[in-house]
Amino acid sequence: MKEKVYDFLRTIPKGKVVTYGQIADYLGNKKLARVVGNILHNNPDEYKYPCYKVVDSKGNLSRKFAFGGIEKQKEKLEKEGIDVNNYKVDLNKYRM
Repeated sequence: MKEKVYDFLRTIPKGKVVTYGQIADYLGNKKLARVVGNILHNNPDEYKYPCYKVVDSKGNLSRKFAFGGIEKQKEKLEKEGIDVNNYKVDLNKYRM
């Protein structure tokens, strides 16, 4: 399952985000969203597998982003042209 999650991350286009639920749905079970979160927290390579592009179902960034915290996730998203307001992205605009 880990490999499927990591492979999915590589399909997210520049300037887009996905939710934990979207990845869980891709795996075949929307209830796996928390499992997806745990897998992402143990991401072995932040550059190969861009987990910073994953937000919660409301567009909120992760307070426990594994590679530098919420500020670093915000910085990475903004570098791709994604507007982040109050640590939240507009899913209507940026969801893949």
